[in-house]
Amino acid sequence: MAVTYRDAGVDIDAGDALVERIKPLALSTRIPEVVADVGGFAGLCALPPDVEEPLLVSGTDGVGTKLKLAFATGRHDTVGIDLVAMCVNDVVTCGARPLFFLDYFACGHLDLAVAEAVISGVAEGCRQAGCALLGGETAELPGMYPAGEYDLAGFAVGVVGRRALLGPARVAVGDVLVAVASTGLHSNGFSLARHVLTERLGLALDAHVAELGATLGDTLLTPTRIYARAVRGLGAAIGGDLHALCHVTGGGVPGNLPRVLPPGTRARFRLDLARPPVFDLIARGGPVAEDELRRTFNLGVGLVAVLAPGRVDAALEALAAAGERAWVAGEVVASGAAEPDVEFV
Repeated sequence: MAVTYRDAGVDIDAGDALVERIKPLALSTRIPEVVADVGGFAGLCALPPDVEEPLLVSGTDGVGTKLKLAFATGRHDTVGIDLVAMCVNDVVTCGARPLFFLDYFACGHLDLAVAEAVISGVAEGCRQAGCALLGGETAELPGMYPAGEYDLAGFAVGVVGRRALLGPARVAVGDVLVAVASTGLHSNGFSLARHVLTERLGLALDAHVAELGATLGDTLLTPTRIYARAVRGLGAAIGGDLHALCHVTGGGVPGNLPRVLPPGTRARFRLDLARPPVFDLIARGGPVAEDELRRTFNLGVGLVAVLAPGRVDAALEALAAAGERAWVAGEVVASGAAEPDVEFV
């Protein structure tokens, strides 16, 4: 009997069936700039006609070991949101509008229900971000991944006008730092979180934790907040008085905020105003020192907006209107010799 590709572990029919399931998901994210839908060799997207001197902005990322929680709980419909968030939130820090997203899903054996659940999350993330799911790749790689496991990578592209570009060149001493709340761990620090919570403390993912007000699994799988629409509203409200944006990911505030500060400046920042209880649980359970927490987790701050001091009220109103919880957390000050880039107060 002749040997088939399926005998070697790759099911072409399952791959084709997944594409058919994905098509309506991708269609639900369509934006006017999309020229060709999923199914061709490449996705096509036009530049918006109202952007002057357009610059393309790209970002790529993954979800890290948060995927281990999806495997353990059997819940696969949220990590796709995380994937979009991690890429799109980087893109919007330039002031860009996300245009389209591409995903890469790799597994050892293609389970249609699991893959569809993951991509449904990707589509939901794209809808939240206002960008199109323009295409992707599904790779069935026998022997590369343990049974029931997969990996994800994502790629986002946005556009910004050259004169609207945000960044350190706009930032000055006296600018105000406005913190925007995270939904929890987002998609960073999960190796440490799992080590403390499930290994050292022995907590089960399906156990209700009174301090968290939910099961541990639900708390840890809470999707990363997508800030694209909030950033758009903030820009519309204060225009050029929005100077820079910092996406707080791996490295926390001390590892990311300096990336938007120009030479000769530093930040004074308060990081204890809205810390979700999961971080206190990790701190006690390790124990984990405060400095280690700060450089590993976002500690309740998912985004920092740097803006002109006279526009704080308008900025807070715009963020609240977008459904975000935000507060004044610090300021940009002049730096001296041997002073830290971020001083916590």
